[in-house]
Amino acid sequence: MTDPVEGKVLPKLTLRATLVDKVDLPDDLLESWTLLYFYPKDDTPGCTVQACAYRDEGAKFKELGVKLFGVSMDDLKSHEAFRDKFTLNFPLISDPQHQLADFFGSYGEREWQGKKFMGLSRDTFLIDPEGKVVSAFRGVNPKETVTVTYDAVKKLVG
Repeated sequence: MTDPVEGKVLPKLTLRATLVDKVDLPDDLLESWTLLYFYPKDDTPGCTVQACAYRDEGAKFKELGVKLFGVSMDDLKSHEAFRDKFTLNFPLISDPQHQLADFFGSYGEREWQGKKFMGLSRDTFLIDPEGKVVSAFRGVNPKETVTVTYDAVKKLVG
């Protein structure tokens, strides 16, 4: 069964990001494959594990011609501190109004330690060079996500 977002073209949005100042969607993602991974919050245990794994394995994605972006609702200042603390070598997109997350269906009611709240799920998406979503990975494990997404990307791109 395919994910409802697969086959859709990215919406037109401009969002702030580390390393590149801003990202104009879909234009800045055209002409190359892109992996967008959504995570709940900067500098939290699972999100740090996931970000550092992408940092450490990012060269493998780059060899395949795949751009990598992390996305959360944190503001740019928080993203910059997170990037600096862990020497993250890819842009972190700030989506405070969850516009991009809404498009992907990654924003909604979540539960953690028995408490319900509105937030992001840990989802990853592969975007083709035309700006179309080709693969969705929902509710990924922060420790395994790099391997899972790399293997899938390599089959499609490499």
